[in-house]
Amino acid sequence: MKVKSVKTIIGDYIFVFLCVIVAVICLTPMISLLAKSLSSTKYLVAGEVFFLPKGLNFKAYAYVLKEEKYIRSFIWTVLLTVICTLVSLTITSFCAYPLIYDNLKGKKVINVLITFTMFFNAGMIPNYMLMKSLHFINNPLVLIVPSCLSIYNMIIMRSFFYGIPDSLRESAEMDGASFFKIFTNIYLPLSKPVYATLALFYAVGRWNGYTDALMYVNDEKLYPLQRYLYDILNSAKQVEASRLESQSVVGMAESMKDAVVMFSTIPILLVYPWLQRYFIAGATLGAVKE
Repeated sequence: MKVKSVKTIIGDYIFVFLCVIVAVICLTPMISLLAKSLSSTKYLVAGEVFFLPKGLNFKAYAYVLKEEKYIRSFIWTVLLTVICTLVSLTITSFCAYPLIYDNLKGKKVINVLITFTMFFNAGMIPNYMLMKSLHFINNPLVLIVPSCLSIYNMIIMRSFFYGIPDSLRESAEMDGASFFKIFTNIYLPLSKPVYATLALFYAVGRWNGYTDALMYVNDEKLYPLQRYLYDILNSAKQVEASRLESQSVVGMAESMKDAVVMFSTIPILLVYPWLQRYFIAGATLGAVKE
């Protein structure tokens, strides 16, 4: 058994200490939000709640769970996240897989054009005009199609495919395997880490996305959860800014705001442990070879 040197042990302790500090910094806002969402309104208005709830109160959670708009928005966002993740992974695969073939005609030009889109964008107004010309305004497709492919994620997947030995593909070609059969029988089974990683990227991006709904959607039935949360936060700010409202109303608005934030954050956090064992492998192996 190899004995660690003193420098290595000290380095390990420093690394663990830094990780703990980062974890505390990341968890502190969530702990504070949780405490505020469970506290009585009078303590919230007085600004006495920090990390522990005071005057335990579940009214905000009960109100949110009974709110029809929230339930509809939550279910729609879950459905939208699943659809967008599956569509995005499919399109990313179809874009990345052909680019690993050296005999692909125009491969260099395609790579240049794809990379070009990472650095240059048409802008908000041209994008809106494009969505309008496609009749995507107030259309569920506007929340799916424009963000169905991330060039960065495609490059990660392409790099991961490069890491799979060419001999496997060449032997399959010699046995008469078709283009798609090689993908489904060789590349797809060996690519679970990168698919899990990109699935997490796409799911988190869609779950947290609200700018597209803010710009292109006016129908409340199509509001994703973050767009609904945006309205809740604005309403809470208006209540807090109004001096005509009672302290109980202001406190309830603050408590509701924090409760909705917790409801919108926890579900996506629960997904991560299921993908964690693939996440590190997919994020690192995908960048080994370019």
